[in-house]
Amino acid sequence: MPKMGISVSEGTIVEWRKQPGDWVEADETIADVTTDKVDVEIPSPSSGRLARIVAAAGDTVDVGTAIAEIDAGARAGEAHPEERANGSAAEAAGSAAAEPASAEQADRSGFYSPVVRRVADKHDVDLSQVEGTGIGGRVRKRDVLAHVENGHPKPAPVLHSESPYRPDEPAAEPVAEPVAGDGGRREPMTAMRRAIARHMVASRQTAAHCTTVVEVDMSRVAARRRQLKAPLAERGVGLTYLAFVARATVEALEEFPILNASVEGEEIVYHDDVNLGIAVALESGLIVPVIPRAQRLSLEGLAASIGELAERARAGKLDPDDVHGGTFTITNPGQFGAVLATPIINQPQVAILDLEAIVKRAVVVEGPEGDSIAIRPMAYLPLSFDHRALDGADAARFMARVKTRLEGWEVL
Repeated sequence: MPKMGISVSEGTIVEWRKQPGDWVEADETIADVTTDKVDVEIPSPSSGRLARIVAAAGDTVDVGTAIAEIDAGARAGEAHPEERANGSAAEAAGSAAAEPASAEQADRSGFYSPVVRRVADKHDVDLSQVEGTGIGGRVRKRDVLAHVENGHPKPAPVLHSESPYRPDEPAAEPVAEPVAGDGGRREPMTAMRRAIARHMVASRQTAAHCTTVVEVDMSRVAARRRQLKAPLAERGVGLTYLAFVARATVEALEEFPILNASVEGEEIVYHDDVNLGIAVALESGLIVPVIPRAQRLSLEGLAASIGELAERARAGKLDPDDVHGGTFTITNPGQFGAVLATPIINQPQVAILDLEAIVKRAVVVEGPEGDSIAIRPMAYLPLSFDHRALDGADAARFMARVKTRLEGWEVL
């Protein structure tokens, strides 16, 4: 398992693209691997014949551990050593081994890679009905697609009858008791889901989470966005509200460095650069690519970086180092309509900012002739912070600075 970034210590084999006996060229992709950060294609370190697969699909392997063996001394077109030794014996044993292979496939049918599950869910395929061609009968992506192309119908649902009540038996735990006839299923978490679960639970157990919220009038930001949207689009840059919030946040972090810090033991480490993490929602979970030295970027530069990172994240083309070294994180559930949330801090950072949905609301507006009621685009911005590192007053002053910047944005 090759090293895939400073913060990545293990990877899970998703699928082998080559099988024992296949010829591979140097740098040709031989396997797909997922980590708690990104999905990675593993290239062959040299040309040769894939002699043996050590780690099967689904195995989680530490960095530096062997996952396969390549015979670099073999020549293209040369028969595999086992084929030369066994000759026609392998062919003769083929029919006899068919039945045990089917049994092995059934034994392993409980595991399917995340890629296989996504394809099966997309096409509404019952994976237990798919014949696998991978090692030990494992079902591969191509097997699911072939199953769909062959026009296999979706199997009829199995109706479950309610089990009879037995008062002499102890009651099961509520969380483990299935609902009769619910037609549900149980499946293992993906590597990314497991990593998110561990990270979030550890954060809640480590940091003293507190949340403060400000309400921001986004009128001037909306007006400036209308002015800049078309010119930036001509340069290939999409200008979102998130870019404005990111710029205001970076400026505030330079003024309040305690929020651009991390806790290490009983020490607070202040970071010189603002390495801004931008949370991106994926079908398989959540990932936080990082914009390094964000304080050096203009509004346009931030918008371009956010768009480029989000696009690569959704395409599965992030490099491991793209998700390393963040010092502050912004998440944007407002794009899905959320109006108020309390985000969990991305450890070891000390704070995370939430951009909620921008909603038109009736608000009281102060004017030279007194107060009036007006319709304005409003948004809540919650900030979760670690009370070990800073106090509520620090968080409130920081958010007041962000609010002032957004509400006072220059409009030409």
